[in-house]
Amino acid sequence: MTRSSSSTLFVQSLISEAAHKDIPGEHRIFAPFIGDWDLIVSWFDEAGRLSRRERGEWHFSWILEGRAIQDIWIVPPRAERTARGDLYEYGTSLRFFDAKLKAWQSTWIGPMHGVVGTFTARQIDDRVVLETTEGAVPRMRWSFGDIEKDSFTWRNELWTASGWHIQQTFAAKRSAQDQ
Repeated sequence: MTRSSSSTLFVQSLISEAAHKDIPGEHRIFAPFIGDWDLIVSWFDEAGRLSRRERGEWHFSWILEGRAIQDIWIVPPRAERTARGDLYEYGTSLRFFDAKLKAWQSTWIGPMHGVVGTFTARQIDDRVVLETTEGAVPRMRWSFGDIEKDSFTWRNELWTASGWHIQQTFAAKRSAQDQ
């Protein structure tokens, strides 16, 4: 078996066309994000001032017979990575619906910064909110909002002594290649 055919078999075994029937429709909270997204990523300092802004890309797909969703988050975008020395991240999240919890379990893996984070995700009003699992340090909250067919926002918040502090936001637009 060649490397190319092995890679093709891996992708075919991983990627799914749709959610598995065992995930109730009302719990398919990540379904609106399936596809490819162009990002503007903004970072904020402790005073809430913009400290950095970058372009990025984010790709979501059903995987494992539609029982889970995986995303790949890349900043800067792949097209810009070979010409730059200040690469930020190329990471992934794996998410699956846990029927016992009636919530999604999610794990973020950021190999460039050596980060692994575990979260529980639920629909809260019109947002999808992920909070770090009990006892995780630092305590974080990630949320998807302003969810439309071709756009959404995302924010990364850190719990501090004075409350939630926004560290990072994404403005996402569906990629032209995904329309």
